[in-house]
Amino acid sequence: MKFFLIGMPGSGKTTLGKLLAVELKLNFIDLDLEIEKSEGQQINQIFEKKKEDYFRRVESAMLKTYCFSRESFVMSTGGGAPCFHDNMWQMNHSGKTIFLDVPASEIANRLQKTSLIERPLFARLAPEQLKDKIEFLRSQRITYYRQANFIFEGTDIPMQTVISKIKG
Repeated sequence: MKFFLIGMPGSGKTTLGKLLAVELKLNFIDLDLEIEKSEGQQINQIFEKKKEDYFRRVESAMLKTYCFSRESFVMSTGGGAPCFHDNMWQMNHSGKTIFLDVPASEIANRLQKTSLIERPLFARLAPEQLKDKIEFLRSQRITYYRQANFIFEGTDIPMQTVISKIKG
């Protein structure tokens, strides 16, 4: 079985995904890291040098490669991955999607504790602009996110809740 974690940057996809993979005894894949390995540069460099459209095409191609593989895994996708090139449809037809719906204020708090330079959509924002940008992006993406097989809402989503619901 394939599990795809989706949601806004900073929603906990990678953190929860790693735990879920251990619990389910599956490989964990971070789609952004796989893109960086393939492209030989970091996501922010790809956005800067080749622009977002190029990144989204590479992201979609790599995602589809995993979707068509026979491998079972838990994958953390980038926040925008479900919103381009029929990726949400592809994930839903290849496995189970899990949307982590975390409030914008919590995401802003989490992101302020990280290096925003590594997050191209937030890199040039002042701290007071961050929450507004998150809310704007979420409003554009929510129709895709809401197509997920499983939706978990809140600031602290317990692993056991996720496990019991997806196994249930």
